[in-house]
Amino acid sequence: MSSISDNKPQFLPDDHFWEKLKSVDTPTICNAIEVAEGQRGFNNFTHQTMLCADVKLPAICGYARTARIKAVTPPEESKEVIQARRMDYYKYMADAAEHSVVVIEDVDYPHAIGAFWGEINTAVHSGFGLDGVLTNGVMRDLGDMQPGFQVIAGSVGPSHGFVHVLDFGQPVSFFGLKVQPNDIVHADRHGAVVIPEAVLPKLVQAIDTLLESEHLVLGPAREPGFNFEKFQAAWSAFEKART
Repeated sequence: MSSISDNKPQFLPDDHFWEKLKSVDTPTICNAIEVAEGQRGFNNFTHQTMLCADVKLPAICGYARTARIKAVTPPEESKEVIQARRMDYYKYMADAAEHSVVVIEDVDYPHAIGAFWGEINTAVHSGFGLDGVLTNGVMRDLGDMQPGFQVIAGSVGPSHGFVHVLDFGQPVSFFGLKVQPNDIVHADRHGAVVIPEAVLPKLVQAIDTLLESEHLVLGPAREPGFNFEKFQAAWSAFEKART
């Protein structure tokens, strides 16, 4: 059976925390992490382009519920073992805390061919209360996925192949992103980021600080009569305020 890692963060977010994080995009979160850390160089985000099933949906954000899958070749274990593990996987997902996101590594990548995510699994996981899924694997049924359940995937394909669950509740890694179970993940059409635990208590304020500093340029740039001289003044103030 798959053992499950219990890596629960010490910081306990409140409703305002979740509302703030889900109101902004993932590039804003990356910038806000730098503001909170007081320096650049944070690197635990996806390094490749990902595909978003519904670009109109807001960012997904929550505690990572992790798993690994494979689909290119049939499973070597018995049918009974595979079926039992899949049910254990679904129980693990159903037991997720509020504000949780599925994070799945397809070990077949870069030759992933089996879509685990489509009409059925989006409906099931949405019914469990999960906010969405992040994966380097394949998605399908683009017109029939559960409304409101976001899928951010590595590719689109027509078949499920021999897709089966290898394990769950363990660390996963893809596209440069390393995710531990219960890490707080933020993802949208730009990709995904894991928020460092040390940053969590400071992140809401960091987002506000970031947005205020960006307005130093965006405000003047969007006003009538904007010109190079006004840009110079705005950029000077922005440079003093930015990380």
